[in-house]
Amino acid sequence: MQPTNIEDPEYFHKVVDCQYACPAHTPVPEYIRLIAAGRYTEAYMVNWESNVFPGVLGRTCDRPCEPACRRVRVEEAPVAICRLKRTAADYKGEVQDLMPTAPAIKNGKKIALIGAGPASLTVARDLAPLGYEIDLYDNLSKGGGMMRSQIPSFRLPESVLDEEVGYILNMGIQTHFNHYVSSMRDLLTKGYDAIFVGTGAPRGRDLPDLPGRKEGAANIHIGIEWLASVAFEHTSKIGKKVIVLGGGNTAMDCCRTSRRLGGDEVKVIVRSPFSEMKASPWEIEDAQHEDIPFMNNHVPLSFEIKEGRLVGMTFEKVHPVFDANGKRSMQPTGEPHVFVEADDVIIAVGQENVFPWIERDLGMEFDKWNVPVVDKVTFASTLPNVFFGGDAAFGPKNVITAVAHGHQAAISIDLYCQGEDTLKRPAPFTNLISQKMGIHEWMYDSGVASDHRFAVPHAEKRKTLADRKVEVELGFDEQLAFKEAQRCLNCDVQTVFNTSRCIECDACMDICPTSCITFTENGEEEDLRTRLMAPANVLSQDLYVSSDLKTGRVMIKDENVCLHCGLCAERCPTAAWDMQKYLYNTAKSCSSHF
Repeated sequence: MQPTNIEDPEYFHKVVDCQYACPAHTPVPEYIRLIAAGRYTEAYMVNWESNVFPGVLGRTCDRPCEPACRRVRVEEAPVAICRLKRTAADYKGEVQDLMPTAPAIKNGKKIALIGAGPASLTVARDLAPLGYEIDLYDNLSKGGGMMRSQIPSFRLPESVLDEEVGYILNMGIQTHFNHYVSSMRDLLTKGYDAIFVGTGAPRGRDLPDLPGRKEGAANIHIGIEWLASVAFEHTSKIGKKVIVLGGGNTAMDCCRTSRRLGGDEVKVIVRSPFSEMKASPWEIEDAQHEDIPFMNNHVPLSFEIKEGRLVGMTFEKVHPVFDANGKRSMQPTGEPHVFVEADDVIIAVGQENVFPWIERDLGMEFDKWNVPVVDKVTFASTLPNVFFGGDAAFGPKNVITAVAHGHQAAISIDLYCQGEDTLKRPAPFTNLISQKMGIHEWMYDSGVASDHRFAVPHAEKRKTLADRKVEVELGFDEQLAFKEAQRCLNCDVQTVFNTSRCIECDACMDICPTSCITFTENGEEEDLRTRLMAPANVLSQDLYVSSDLKTGRVMIKDENVCLHCGLCAERCPTAAWDMQKYLYNTAKSCSSHF
């Protein structure tokens, strides 16, 4: 194998698994160390630069970082990365003065943002400091998009959302709330230099062909529409017996909201097995904690109507069957059909994009699903000045993905408006800094804490079920936050090897607690992976290969199992190993203003 090029900005980025897995590439270990040091304001700003909504995401993020957490190599539970983000938001000081402001003299370019959700707000946050005039349109009365209409208050208090949306709107954004954009053609005539569409996936899927759907319409609700109606206080009650159809996060929000609006018997009914439900595991656990049962492997057959009113639903029981290729299908078990009583049914079986307001004769290309064709790098449509992001670009995802789209779309809009090639993406900012304070002392706590993951305290169930606005999770206090932060393995502090200093004493190999270091003859990767101290079978994780040593051997380190504990660097008598913090920040159009 060739020596590893550690100057490649993506090499060590990939080693910081949590940051690499985050769509917005938030520097996770960096802000967790700041929390452990009690520097909450700085931790908040590290988050805010990348993910824009630390208080929101600290409560509601889908947490793609946590399954990737290197702590899982030590024990089953990852660091509570998401809830530590909330800690930074809960305990921060004044941050408004630390944020960039819009210049008084504009740059002469004007941008329209359609939809006031996380993607559009991120574009606004990134472009406003560059002097762009920004008009933000939304059919709701306040900003936030699906964060406001679809995430219940018991998970995301309105005050938290208002605060973080306000930081962006206070940058001089011209808002046009209660304004539904009904025509892209009309918008294109208004002289905007670029248009960004961040309208989400606003249509909830229905079951229009099931018998009884039309007759029972008064008591059959589409999940995302019903949640919005509750959020804006148009709906305040529901029947005693409620069926929620679907196994995703929207279904979990619907069933938990139903419990708070009068649903005494709320059941979640899903066609798939429990293990294949799409909802996040913690969302399912929260629903179960609130005494909501799940009925899996039940396919809806009909809405049952009696005397003109919905009385329940009939289901067919199914089970998974796999063919010779391992493909799964759900087949009837042959058991009798199941009738479940219900006063109301909420359908939460998915969402989809819909663009009735975009005329089809503008030159914008649509795909076979009748949604605009969007470039996955630039987020541009086939109309050169119209860009998309968030759920509106590639279908329903989550808030953090929408934020990541917003950052990239803002870069494209800025390049386009300045007459530059939108495919020439700016490089990330990186820095590799030694953490030495003495011979064997580091600027960070390198010890591997033995604590298991700490549980986030919850409010009393009796109180939370009585009021939909009472937040269920209380968040970490400062002491718990410190203990949880100490579980982080600081995997952004890299073990950097200097070949010229190595005397091949093998001391680092002997002391390594995970046997991730090997000195051996070089060879092809497939062969090398079998000759290491511990076989490196996880092919997605790189091998760190040195140049040739004096004996002709090379140093091989398996990045998959390294705990970044620093023992190799402490044991090395010649300082051939060093612990160096790798800071990686993705480029943003407004980066120079932070």
